[in-house]
Amino acid sequence: MKAKEWISDLRVYEPGKPIEEVARELGFDDIAEIVKVASNENELGPSPMAMQAMQEAVGEMHRYPDGGAFYLKRKLAGKLGVDSENLLLGCGSNELIVFLCHVFLGKGTNLIMGDEAFAVYFLAAALYQGEVIRVSMPEHTHDLDAMLAAITPETRIVAICNPNNPTGTMISPDAIDAFIEKLPDHVVAIFDEAYFEVMPEEQKPDVLKHIRAGKENIIVLRTFSKAYGLAGLRIGYAIAHPTLINLLNKVRQPFNVNAMALAAAMAALDDVTHIVETREMVFQGLEFFERELPKLGIETVPSGANFILVKTGKGREVFEELQKRKVIVRPMDPYGLPDHIRITLGTPSQNRTTLAALKDVLG
Repeated sequence: MKAKEWISDLRVYEPGKPIEEVARELGFDDIAEIVKVASNENELGPSPMAMQAMQEAVGEMHRYPDGGAFYLKRKLAGKLGVDSENLLLGCGSNELIVFLCHVFLGKGTNLIMGDEAFAVYFLAAALYQGEVIRVSMPEHTHDLDAMLAAITPETRIVAICNPNNPTGTMISPDAIDAFIEKLPDHVVAIFDEAYFEVMPEEQKPDVLKHIRAGKENIIVLRTFSKAYGLAGLRIGYAIAHPTLINLLNKVRQPFNVNAMALAAAMAALDDVTHIVETREMVFQGLEFFERELPKLGIETVPSGANFILVKTGKGREVFEELQKRKVIVRPMDPYGLPDHIRITLGTPSQNRTTLAALKDVLG
C-alpha cells in the first residue's frame, strides 16, 4: 500500500482504555470497583429524560435519521436566541472541527492554537496539510494577544478552547470581546465551548452576540457529551453565520447524526434538573480537590470545566500506580505536561476514592 505521505506521518490520538480492559490487564474481578475519572464524562450518567426518549425511539431505528436535524435545530434555536440557519449538527463537535479544517485548510495555510490546547485541532489540521502554529499559554491559559500577533496572511483558523481542555483554564469575557474586534476578516475564530454549561456564570462569555450581530467569521462549538451526559451518542453542534454554516454543509455527509442521538438531545434540552445537579456535582468536586490536594503538597490549576489539572510529578508513573489501585485518570505527557494528570470531577464517593488512592501513591 502507498498511502498519502502526510497521512502516513500523522500521529494517532491516544484514547483512554475501557474499564473492562484495565480490569482484565490488572486481574480485577469486579469492574464496579473501578473508578474511571479520565475522560471528562458526566459521572451522574445520561439525562434521565434522554434515556426515556431513547427507549421510546428504539422501534424506529429501521428509519434513516432526519438528515437536516429539523426539530432539534428549531429547539436549539429557541434556546439560544438564534435562527435554525445558524446551526449545524455533528457527530460530536470533533466532526465539526474536521469540517472546518476541510473547508479552510490546505498546503500553504495555517491554523493557530494554544500549545496546551485540545489535540484534535492539530490532528485535523494535519489531515488537510495545514501548518499548525502553536502559541505559548502562560499559566496554562490562552494568550489572545499573542495569538493575534501570530496571525499571518496564510492563517485561516484560530482555535480557542474556553474552558480549555486539558488545563481547565478560562478567558475573561472582556478579553474575548476585544479579541473578536481585532480579528482580521480572512481568519475564522473557533470558540470551542464544550464545557460551557458547567462554567461559573460570571465567567461565561457571550460569543453568540457577535454572531447575532452578523459577524461571519466566528463559530461556536458546543456538545451534548459533557453536561448532558451523552458522550456515547456523539452529538455536538455549531453556531455561526448562515454563510459559514452553508460552507460546512457542503462537506457534511448525509445522515451524519444518528436518530438515537437526535432523540436523546431533544429530550436532554428539557432536563433542567439534570443540568443543575451536574453543575452542583462539578462545583462541589472542584471545591473538594482544591481544598484537599494542597494538603498533600499538590498544585492544581484553576478550572472552569468538569475536570482539574493536577501537578503530581511523574504523571505517567502516578497514572499507572493509580490504575493498580482501581482509579483511572488521564496522564498528560501527550500534551507536553509530563508532571501532570487530569482528574474528572465525579461524585463525592469517586472523589474521595481518588484522593485516597493519590495519598497512597504519593505517601
